[in-house]
Amino acid sequence: MKANVGNIDRVIRILLGLGLIAATLLGAIGAWGWLGLIPLATGVFRFCPAYLPFGVRTCKTDK
Repeated sequence: MKANVGNIDRVIRILLGLGLIAATLLGAIGAWGWLGLIPLATGVFRFCPAYLPFGVRTCKTDK
């Protein structure tokens, strides 16, 4: 698994994931907020399987 998530993308994913999970725990949104685990995991592991079929990489490439 090569990293395909860049730093800015990573921060956004982690914040979004944590925000959704926090909103669920606080009762502001329903159980669908647990889907925040997906952007959280892709941000932590720096790998997004949805990018693969399209060849998208938001991280710097090795030269």
